[in-house]
Amino acid sequence: MPRNSASSIEIVASLVRDALGRGASVNIDGLGTFRPHGTAGFTFHPPSSPKVFIAYIHEDGAVADRIFDALSFSGFDPWMDRRKLTPGQNWPLAIKNAMQTSDFALLCFSRSSVKKKGGFQAEIRYALECAAQLPLDDIFIIPVRFDDCRIPPRIQCELQYVDLFPDWELGLQRILRVIRAQLIRRKAA
Repeated sequence: MPRNSASSIEIVASLVRDALGRGASVNIDGLGTFRPHGTAGFTFHPPSSPKVFIAYIHEDGAVADRIFDALSFSGFDPWMDRRKLTPGQNWPLAIKNAMQTSDFALLCFSRSSVKKKGGFQAEIRYALECAAQLPLDDIFIIPVRFDDCRIPPRIQCELQYVDLFPDWELGLQRILRVIRAQLIRRKAA
């Protein structure tokens, strides 16, 4: 193993030990959570909650935050850049990794997002790549509309979307139902 890699591992291990020593839990995205545990020192808990990637544009951040909170409250592990990225982290790599390790990807569309160029469009394309590796009847991408916007043709011709307007709660319940049903289906397979 190269010296730099060993040094990085030692630094991370030291940070985890220090946090556990202070009584704090340490979550390493995609790996799991280390929790302090009396005489045993710590326990490790691999991720057990289904991970849901949330793709959105900055202007829709407040609505995306509502989805994040609702998913967390419902027992899922949502992933959203501004909630999960850490200072100095390579964000393009972290976003790709988060999407690859997610069980679902919510693509959040609005009148603003469908016109915008950049990262959101790249996330849509990457979600389509990830979905292409799964069985055809497996649900990975869940398109969500925040308002009465036009869904991109490539998404609209293949995937059914969920509206979070005019009834937020009804739309949210549809998202939660499809995720839970898909998880049951995957376990049975």
